[in-house]
Amino acid sequence: MLPLHAVWRPGVGLGVWRDASSRPPGESDPADTAGESGSGNGADAPTTDDLPAGIAEMLAGRRFRRRLPVIDEFGGRTFVDALTLGTPSAVAFLDLTRSTPVSGEIAWYRHLLDGIRRMVAAGAVAPGVASVAGEPTLRWHTIPTPPWRTWLSVMAASAPGVAETNGGAAALADLTAELVDHETRARLRVGGRQIGTQPPLIAALLPDAPQDLPIAVDRVASATAAWTSWNTGVPEPDSALVLRLFEPDDGTGGLDADADDLEPFDADALRWRLQVCRRSADGHIEPVAPHRLDPHELDQITSGLADAHRAFPELGQAEPDHANLDYLLDTRLVGALFDSGAAALTAAGIAMLLPRTIAEVRPTLHLRARPVATSTARAALVGLAEIRDFEWRLALGDGPGAVELTEADLEELARQRGDLIRLRGVWVRAEGAALSRAAAFVTAQRAASTTDQPADMGELFGLLTDGADRVPVPVTSVKGLDWLDQIAESGTLRPESTPVPALLDVELRPYQQRGLDWLAYLSRIGIGGVLADDMGLGKTVQVIALLCHERAGDAPRREPTLIVCPMSVVGNWEREIARFAADLRVLVHHGPARNSRAGFGSARADADVVITTFAIATRDRELLSAHRWERIVVDEAQHLKNVATAAAKAVRAIPARHRVALTGTPVENRLEDLRAVIDLVNPGMLGSASGFRARYAEPIERDRDPQAVRRLSAITRPFVLRREKTDPAILADLPEKSEMTVRVNLTVEQAALYRAIIDELMAALRDSRQRVLRRRTVLAALTRLKQICNHPAHYLADGSPLVKRGAHRSGKVELLADMVTTSIDEGDRVLVFTQFAAFGELLAEWLTDELATPVPLLHGGVGRPDRDRMVADFQRDDGPPVMLATLKAGGTGLNLTAANHVVHVDRWWNPAVEDQATDRAYRIGQTRRVQVSRFVCVGTIEERIDDMIAAKRELSRLTVDAGESWLADLGDEALLDLFRLRDEAVSE
Repeated sequence: MLPLHAVWRPGVGLGVWRDASSRPPGESDPADTAGESGSGNGADAPTTDDLPAGIAEMLAGRRFRRRLPVIDEFGGRTFVDALTLGTPSAVAFLDLTRSTPVSGEIAWYRHLLDGIRRMVAAGAVAPGVASVAGEPTLRWHTIPTPPWRTWLSVMAASAPGVAETNGGAAALADLTAELVDHETRARLRVGGRQIGTQPPLIAALLPDAPQDLPIAVDRVASATAAWTSWNTGVPEPDSALVLRLFEPDDGTGGLDADADDLEPFDADALRWRLQVCRRSADGHIEPVAPHRLDPHELDQITSGLADAHRAFPELGQAEPDHANLDYLLDTRLVGALFDSGAAALTAAGIAMLLPRTIAEVRPTLHLRARPVATSTARAALVGLAEIRDFEWRLALGDGPGAVELTEADLEELARQRGDLIRLRGVWVRAEGAALSRAAAFVTAQRAASTTDQPADMGELFGLLTDGADRVPVPVTSVKGLDWLDQIAESGTLRPESTPVPALLDVELRPYQQRGLDWLAYLSRIGIGGVLADDMGLGKTVQVIALLCHERAGDAPRREPTLIVCPMSVVGNWEREIARFAADLRVLVHHGPARNSRAGFGSARADADVVITTFAIATRDRELLSAHRWERIVVDEAQHLKNVATAAAKAVRAIPARHRVALTGTPVENRLEDLRAVIDLVNPGMLGSASGFRARYAEPIERDRDPQAVRRLSAITRPFVLRREKTDPAILADLPEKSEMTVRVNLTVEQAALYRAIIDELMAALRDSRQRVLRRRTVLAALTRLKQICNHPAHYLADGSPLVKRGAHRSGKVELLADMVTTSIDEGDRVLVFTQFAAFGELLAEWLTDELATPVPLLHGGVGRPDRDRMVADFQRDDGPPVMLATLKAGGTGLNLTAANHVVHVDRWWNPAVEDQATDRAYRIGQTRRVQVSRFVCVGTIEERIDDMIAAKRELSRLTVDAGESWLADLGDEALLDLFRLRDEAVSE
């Protein structure tokens, strides 16, 4: 045994002395010398030959000359010759004694050092302030956790007699403080760190900190309060109980193992051990052995288990291990433990230790090409029609490190359920049973792809772009489908720049160039597109640029492009192509003299572009469908929003490699319009009409659901290019536009007729015999009221003049006369819209007499040659100052930029339709400021519906109610309030 003893003295250090019986010959007996402050008799250093080498080397040259009083366990006082070791030397001395039997007090001090080192290693320390020689000094302190206090009390109770009688609790506290500070600084020692580069408060806590390091007293004081609050704020644990989960012994493997080598297993038959443990005073976790616990400890553990059952009741379903207190859990129960049980137990103050080997995984879906031998896919140029040649893959993780699962993996997953899954011999966890659900999804998709039924392309594309609630995990990779991969990454397409074709004789604006890039890219991959720029932004020019691009240079000969449009814009297409691309050969297939079946084939073969109308496409459906077209361009595609019409069916039946729809109002009345237009160019992309209505239309139109708007935008954004005149990049190319609602009063004659209609309507509604005709009655009354607001002669249809005895019979007509004459005097040209052809005829005849110049009227009965001549005449500099047009005939497809004043003399009550008509004048090419005036009769139904439209005009960009039919669904009281005439309606 080492012939040394030691005791710690507060403020002094560790005193070390030799056994009297082991003192070498020649050394004096300390009993021969009295007094604590004297020195020993030996003038030479004591011999260390009988000490271990390390200790001998450490003590060499030191003298046992300090007279140290030692009180034995019986209270007797003895003076010994001792040497004193400071904290660093004391620590080194204790470490050197580990290989040698030592006295009880040295062993106790060494055990104390080991416990403090564990506390420091666990990070249970924090900065603090201590008073040293009356000066505040920064020191490291232990955080007074309950385990620390318990352990310290155990150490105090087990102190040897010499330590207990020489300073006791004060000595223990002093030694503990010194060792904690020393050991913490030792762990912070980093080679090459310069203390001078650290802030003073930090430097004072590092190893080898100078004693004279300047520290601001005021900062020390504030830090002292904060650290004291921090150190004393440790919560008391609610329980010493610890539950530790162990994996079942079901074989080994890994995600890189060969799954085919692993035997199938029954996950439900496995049992996971939930071991019951307790935390010891020094922080160690040890299994509970009931027979080794005293009654108090056993009661503490059983109380903790009762708390565990209350926090996680499912624990009662586990099997008990009769050899101890452990639980045996099946896989389902372990899944519940991971899902919510562990959190509940932790919240109840019961520590949970879960296996680190169970990985949290993030399953993802990949869409990739099948082997070339079974696929017709064409690498990056694969289009929507070829998605059926791709298959789903399930992977763990994302990016280059993702691990794709095999067929054997999917079969293994199919036998398991829940969040916790064993895969290739390794337990993994994905919240919400995502891994199992994803495996089932992939299996179902693969099964569907092996059937003879054609794939639902719209459904598959919808899963990729808007399948958050239908696809169990994210789709993160689309291999071999370049354009779809772009959408998966950024939500939109990224077309490369297309050079301006030499055949095009016009300079494209920047946004038109982007339109050409987009159209060319879609054409190359065979995907249909909807060019939905606002009216007047040059959709026609962008399509012409695409046609020129495809015929540039040595490009191979293509089939002609078929353009289907309203009759009103056939001439416009013909003129625009002749103006901007004179080399393109154009065939107009329209009129009674059009080519018959015999001559159509040869005429078509000599053309680059064939232009026809919706009516002719319907009549000549078989003729047009008998030929393969490079592309179909449907202008004013909103005309085909009703998919049940003969025209819509005829156009859909014409075969073409590529389809483009042009419309300035993709949502004219309701969201079904948008689905119909997109379905025209990419059939099935948005699913069936009923599915679209349930998934998008009803949530948006009825509930204004922003999530449904987001989903619809995500799925349509890549294939609908929409630019508005309010876009900053476009606004600079357009002149200023001002809009105003002009309110007019009814005349006495109009008011009398208006009241008579209301009385007649209310009487009809009260007549039970006419209830079945209620809807028709309401809509008929609405039409008559609008006619009365226009002019009594319009409603009466009696041929009476618009003005009697020099007095106007209608407030609207009087205002129109004043507005038109004023505009002409100022050099403006006026475009007047009405929804009634009969009222247009009345106005045209009257204005012709008033202005002494012919005023043309464009309506649906005007043939194509007369229509083209009328538009051309108005566009001339010396053309008529005023032009009248009905909304249906003149509201789309025309270029009427000669007008800079647009008047809506009566209202269609659909903002999209009215804006579309206004865009006949407010479009690219307009150089003058445009004024838009909308007439509304005060105190009538016109004013109240105008207020309703104004309130929801922003929403009308998404959806508006269809026409006026919604009025018929109002109750009688609501109808009366809406229709009735207010007192302010009639002029004096």
